[in-house]
Order: sequence, then structure tokens, then C-alpha cells
Amino acid sequence: MLATRDDQSRPEWRDWAWQMRHRVRSAEGLAEFVDPVVDEVAAVAALADRFRFVITPYYASLMDPNDPECPIRRQVVPRGAELDDPAGLADPLDEIAHSPVKNVIRVYADRIAFCVNNECALYCRYCLRKRMVGDEDWTMRRRELETALAWIRETPSIRDVLLTGGDPLVFSDDKLAWLLGELRAIPHVEIVRLGTRLPVTLPFRVTPELCEMLAEHHPVWVNTHFNHPRELTAEAAEACDRLTRAGIPVGNQSVLLRGINDDTATMKALCEGLVRMRVRPYYCYQAQLLEGTGHFRVPIEDGMALFRGLRGRTSGFAIPLYVLDTPHGKVPLTHPHVRGREGDDVVVETFEGKLWREPNPL
Repeated sequence: MLATRDDQSRPEWRDWAWQMRHRVRSAEGLAEFVDPVVDEVAAVAALADRFRFVITPYYASLMDPNDPECPIRRQVVPRGAELDDPAGLADPLDEIAHSPVKNVIRVYADRIAFCVNNECALYCRYCLRKRMVGDEDWTMRRRELETALAWIRETPSIRDVLLTGGDPLVFSDDKLAWLLGELRAIPHVEIVRLGTRLPVTLPFRVTPELCEMLAEHHPVWVNTHFNHPRELTAEAAEACDRLTRAGIPVGNQSVLLRGINDDTATMKALCEGLVRMRVRPYYCYQAQLLEGTGHFRVPIEDGMALFRGLRGRTSGFAIPLYVLDTPHGKVPLTHPHVRGREGDDVVVETFEGKLWREPNPL
């Protein structure tokens, strides 16, 4: 049975498990929430084997049913432009080469990203790990999680572990509690972070029971991913409030996306709205040179101008750091880290003093 906009009045609507079972997975399901245009319907079919199409009913209900340029809709509904991106790469950050064991990514000496699963509540069209989300070959089984945990135990320099994926909050409370307990039992692991978009895409997942369990494993931090002011709903605010009241600091990592949040007024409204929700704007990422995402990428100079335009016009702590992620770590897109432009490439200097040339045509 397909979910519809009318289901918002049902008591099940706020049940996160119901939301997961009734996700939009087809053009037919999409039509229960919006009036899809020809390009969207064709792209759902054309991209079915390349990148999964899944949307929670909650997030689908935020889409403008009559506007294909709706900033919520464009983040999650396929478009034909995804098929036309010759410069895009499957793994632009070379994460596979930075993996000492399956799905552990180590770029820095003291911290890792631990991809604990390959499932999300929905799949963003610009997802950095679109090569793996929803793909059975990347499923993290219990024994693979245990192999990664063993590697962490044997690597005493690791003090900070980011649980990501996929999305760690897709796990049941019990499974997540087991994983956090294993990490907390490792003496040199000081901080555990959760990278999750569920406060945005499925806020009903952030239950009192989840927050109570997370609080048992402090210090725990959460970074979430709001991109547009329309995502700052009452339900999302409620989820973030539960986390902060449980003593869990919440930060936000957005992505600069063309036609969605790449103007000063939208970014200012997003960041100030986050601060009102006690969510700290942390990073805003330059969109990666990722396959099928050319229509989202913004010239880096335009992004730099946008964030210069925020300075002095809102609270300093409401302005995220604009960064480019590279295989050599994150680089702030500010001077002196940005060395200049060479044709279609922007040259930046990494924390190790290496130069990186990011293809970024004007």
C-alpha cells in the first residue's frame, strides 16, 4: 500500500518504523505526493540500477507538489541531469584507498569515519557515498563490525570515532547500544560522534528512548544535515531539542547546492533558524566532484563570496566554515588556504602543506 499526503492525519505517521516501511520507491509512489514532470518520471526509471530512489513519507510531505524546482524536491527526486556529468567520479575522496579494514576511513592520524551500514531513511541525489548506499555488496554484517572494532582496539592513536554510513540511526536502539558499548569499552576512544540526517528526514526516529540510551554513552556528539530553511520544521526542532536536553551537542553540516541554498538570504535564514533550534552551524561543504552531481556544483569563488556576505550580518557562531573535502583532508575555502585558480581548477593547500587541484569550472 502506497503512502500518501493524507496519511499525515493517521496516528502511525509519527511511528518511525511505519515511515521506513512506507517509503516512496517508485514514480507511482512519488505521484501520491507531487505532480511529477516528465523529466522526473523518466529519471526514476533511467537511474534505477545506478542509484537508489527512496524517500520517507514525512520528507515527501515537505515537497511542493506543483514546483519541480522546490528545494526539498530537488534534493531527493531524480533528474535527467544526473545522466550528464562526464567529470564526475564514483569515489572523489579516494575513501577506498584510505580504508585499513572494510568501511573504516582514516585520513587523519587520530580519528576515523566508521561506515557502520549502507542504509539511510532516504537517498539524497548528491550523496557522497552513492556508490554504496542500498547496495547489498556494502552491507556491514556483525562480523565485519567486529573486525573494524578489533582494528580500533589495536590502534591506540584513534581517539575520535565518527559513526556514519549510511546512517547509524537506522539501526535499532539495541544494535546501536551494543556498538556504542563496544566503543566505550576501548580506553583510547575519547569521543563518539554520530553523523545522521534522520533529524531532518525522519525526526520521529529521535525518540525519548533513543536519547536516554545515547546519554548512557557520553561523550556523544551528533552532526546532522539541514540544507534549507524549509527543513526546519516543528518536528525537526522537537527531535533536536530531545538530543540537546539529553546532553548531546548537535552540529549541522550542510552542502552548498546550486539553486537550493547558494544565495546569501537562504543561507542566512538556514543558519539563523538552526541557531534558534540550538543547532550549531558547523561546516558547509563544497559539493564534491561526484558522478551525476554536476548540476548541483557551485563555482568555489561564488561560495566564498556568499560566506563573505554573511560576515557582519549575522552572529559569528551562526556562520559555518565553508570547506572543500579532499583525499588529503578538509580545506577551509578562505585565504590563505585557497591559492588561486588555474583554468578550470581551483588550487588549495591542505593541512599537510600539499597542493590539491579541484576541478571547478566557472
